[in-house]
Amino acid sequence: MIKCPFSFSRFSKFPLLFSLAFSQFGCTELRGTGDLGVIIEREPAAIQIINTSTNNSISKISGLGDLSHASIVYSRDARYAFIFGRDGGLTKIDLLQDKIAKRIIQAGNSIGGAISQDGKLIAVSNYTPGGVKIFSTETLELIADIPALYDSQQLSKVVGLVDAPDQKFIFSLFDAGEIWIADLKDPTQPKIEKFKNIGKQPYDALLSPDGRYYIAGLFGDRGLALLDLWSPEQGVKRILPDYGKNDEKMPVYKMPHLEGWAMAGNLMFVPAVGQHEVLVVDQNTWQLVKRIPVIGQPVFVMARPDGRQIWVNFAFPDNAQVQVIDAKELQIVKALTPGKAVLHMEFTPRGEHVWVSARDDNQVLIYDTSSFKEISRLPANKPSGIFFSSRAHKMGL
Repeated sequence: MIKCPFSFSRFSKFPLLFSLAFSQFGCTELRGTGDLGVIIEREPAAIQIINTSTNNSISKISGLGDLSHASIVYSRDARYAFIFGRDGGLTKIDLLQDKIAKRIIQAGNSIGGAISQDGKLIAVSNYTPGGVKIFSTETLELIADIPALYDSQQLSKVVGLVDAPDQKFIFSLFDAGEIWIADLKDPTQPKIEKFKNIGKQPYDALLSPDGRYYIAGLFGDRGLALLDLWSPEQGVKRILPDYGKNDEKMPVYKMPHLEGWAMAGNLMFVPAVGQHEVLVVDQNTWQLVKRIPVIGQPVFVMARPDGRQIWVNFAFPDNAQVQVIDAKELQIVKALTPGKAVLHMEFTPRGEHVWVSARDDNQVLIYDTSSFKEISRLPANKPSGIFFSSRAHKMGL
C-alpha cells in the first residue's frame, strides 16, 4: 500500500499545486523490517531480501563477493544487514532501500562476525590475517584491530566470535587453543582477557540465549570447553570429556555449526562430530542425558522458538534429509526430504514456519512446523544461509 506523509485533499481543486507538492515531498511504500530476512545465493554472489509474512521475495542484490561461508547480523533497528564474506568483504545492506549502503574489503579471509550490545560496533573474525577487527556500524570505519597473537608472535585463525553482555565480544583461537574476551566499553582501547589451554583446535562456539555460557567445540580433543561468564575467574571447564572415547572414528564430512545448537528448557541438543547422533545434555549438571541416533552426521541442530521441536540437517551423503526431534519425548517424530543439499534452516520469529534451503535444487522451501506440510517454495540460485531480521534482538547471533 502506498502511504503519503500528509493529505492532498485540499489540493484537489488545484491539480498543478497537487503535482508540485507530490513531486517535492514524494510518496513511498511504507514497510517495517520485523518480518524481513535475507537468503544467501552462494554462486551468483547475491542475496534475496524476503518477507516472512507474505512468503515472497522483495528484491535481489548482487556484487557481494565470495559468499561461500557468508553469515549475517542485523542492526538493532533491523534496517541494515551486515554480511560477512569469505573474501574478507564486509557489506552493509539497506533493507528498506534494497541496496548496498557500504562495502569494504577488510581482510583476506573472514569467517563471521557479531554486533555489539549497543549496536554501534561490528566485529569481524578473520582467518587471514588471524584476528578480530572492530568497525563502526554507521560508517564501517575501522575502530580497533586485535591480532590473534600467541606463542612466538604467531597469528591464529579466529572462530566462534559472538557478542556478549557488558559490551564484550568473545572468540576462540583455533591454532592456539585459547578463548579471549574483548571488553569494548572503550572501543579504541579494547581490554583482552585470555584463557589458555582450553583444548585442541576449537572450531566453533555458541553463547547460551541468556548470555551466561560460552561453549566451544574441540576438533582436536574430546569434549567441549565451557566458560561461565558470570564467574570467569573459575576459568574454562571441560564438559563431556569422555564422550566418544570408545566410539569408532568416522570420517568427518562437514563440521557442525555450533551457533545452531539448540537450547530447550534445561536441555542442550548438540551435534556429535563425525557420529550419527545428537547429544542431549542437562544444562544444570552438564552431564550427558541421552544419545539420539539420527540418519547421518548432523550439521545444524536448531530449536523451534518455543523449544518443543529440534530440527536437524546433515552432511553429505545424507544432506537431502531433515529430521525433527520432539524435545519432550527425546525421539524423532518426523523425517522430511526437502531436496538436494539442504544447507540451512531458519524459523520465523514465533516458530509457525521454518524456511529450508536446498542448494542443488535451487529452491527454498517453507514448512508449517505443526503439520510438517510444505506451504510454499521460492526459486533461488544455489541458496545457502537464511537469516531473518528477528536476529537483531538476540545475543550471540
